[in-house]
Amino acid sequence: MNQHPDYVLNKINGPKDLKKLSFEELSKLPDEMRQLVLEKDAAIGGHVGPNLGIMEVTTAFHYVFDAPKDKIVFDVSHQSYGHKMLTGRKNAFLDPDCYNDVTGYTNPDESEYDCFTVGHTSTSVSLATGLAQGRDLLSGKENIVAIIGDGSLSGGLAFEGFNNASVLDSNLIIVINDNQMSIDENKGGFYRTLKELRETHGQSSNNIFKAMGFEYRYLDEGNDLKSVIELFESVKDVDHPVVLHVNTLKGKGYEPAEKHKMEFHWHTPWNLATGESATVDAPKGYADVVLDVLEEELADNVPLMAINAAIPGVFGLKSFEAKHPANYLDVGIAEQHSLTVAAGMAKAGARPVVFQNSTFLQRAYDQLSHDVALNDLPVVMLVFGGTAKMNSNTHLGMFDIPFVSSVPNVKYLTPASEEELRVMLKFAIKQTEHPIAIRIPTGALKHAEEPDLSRFKYQIVKQGTDVAVLALGQFIDLAKQASEKMIELGIDPTIINPLSVTEFDSEMLDAIAEKYRVVITLEDGSLDGGFGQKIAAYFGAKNIKVIVLGAKKGFPDMIPTEKLHETYGLLPEQIAHSALQALKN
Repeated sequence: MNQHPDYVLNKINGPKDLKKLSFEELSKLPDEMRQLVLEKDAAIGGHVGPNLGIMEVTTAFHYVFDAPKDKIVFDVSHQSYGHKMLTGRKNAFLDPDCYNDVTGYTNPDESEYDCFTVGHTSTSVSLATGLAQGRDLLSGKENIVAIIGDGSLSGGLAFEGFNNASVLDSNLIIVINDNQMSIDENKGGFYRTLKELRETHGQSSNNIFKAMGFEYRYLDEGNDLKSVIELFESVKDVDHPVVLHVNTLKGKGYEPAEKHKMEFHWHTPWNLATGESATVDAPKGYADVVLDVLEEELADNVPLMAINAAIPGVFGLKSFEAKHPANYLDVGIAEQHSLTVAAGMAKAGARPVVFQNSTFLQRAYDQLSHDVALNDLPVVMLVFGGTAKMNSNTHLGMFDIPFVSSVPNVKYLTPASEEELRVMLKFAIKQTEHPIAIRIPTGALKHAEEPDLSRFKYQIVKQGTDVAVLALGQFIDLAKQASEKMIELGIDPTIINPLSVTEFDSEMLDAIAEKYRVVITLEDGSLDGGFGQKIAAYFGAKNIKVIVLGAKKGFPDMIPTEKLHETYGLLPEQIAHSALQALKN
């Protein structure tokens, strides 16, 4: 049901409709769209601040330019909600029953107005440069506009894009949406340059964009619709690359989002009237266990450095930074740098602990392999991942098991309890022989006996007689649930905790091959190249059936975790029936 039948937005079915509006009507759209973002995000969660701050820029683009012929490329695209409202998808914001009809990121499957599926940072300038060069090859004339901001300028790919874009001899418009923020505060010297440009209204001689060869224009009032329209009109159909530096306010129009920019970058459902979260405070979790261990190591004078790439809130690191500023480093949105600088620290004798989100870690695969692993440096890397973290096909936490475990010299450990995590993290910090990655469990804390890591041996969680279930990390719980279903079917399973993706316990695996006809592996990640395939390969020449269960190869989008697990055959009753069928055969 449309909650705002009086909104001007109701007249808009596509960008052409904006051109029919009076300026008075047009000027109402930014605030209307802000209100819709607030209502939707407060109800189901989503990106708040990035969208609130860019509504004038979005409205002006679609008023001045001629999409979809003219192209807009959003960096990350977590600020594209207004763009979606103006390009035929307004009902996903006006009608609560339709809130889940669109993704939180641009998606060509939704609309011809979206050029790319994008959810990671620093890509827009390179993508737009490619569009421009493709246009030129085909003798096209359309405008290509990239919008980059929210800290994306600190990513290495952004610099590569700017470097190549600047030498184009044709139309390319790059809008720097400068809201003075990343997800958290901006980090690094580049942002000092932006600050200097803002303070001098774009007149500072210290201008990296001009130095690269761009025409540069500055707009201080990036939330004034008339000014943005005039700026865009002045560069429409330009025949060379131009940078438009636009100063905007992240979270504009909603005091809690303006005041608490990091908390309202992305927010779970909350009370719109008060700004307070609608969810109760979470109990102690695995991230808290990590911080406890770091505190203990610092108390023992370990030269430790906690490193993250612009998302301290995900890991609870803000309190650690406040207490130990000399032992904390936020490199900004620069996962590659986070690992390579850690390699340098480890070589110098420090003990770097790098916090990585699985979906962003893939950007630093080369650095993990070449800088850390090839040099066999004792970097500790904590990976937060798993299918439970999926909210978009742009943010999948399921590929880290295959790609981390494929790199030589890296030990990839998978705790399933608080005790295992504590022992593994202390072991990883103390040892100086190899890089060690630890996959952090999610959900409520579980408890188990402390493992003996003097040599890596699999742990038997439950002894049975019929089927051996090897469950990786937090999927031990799933194995226990499946065990109950198996027992109902007359099957007595053995449950084994491998503790690691990479460290094989050959003695136990050989014993399994002697005793069982069926082995089931469970992992919260992609099967291709994953743990189960490694176990299946080990048993390849033996007379034993191996059932590997995990995420099938693909990019699932906006699928609830339980439904996804059902698709993968990972529900407890499905696992039990897989075991029964295998035993019958």
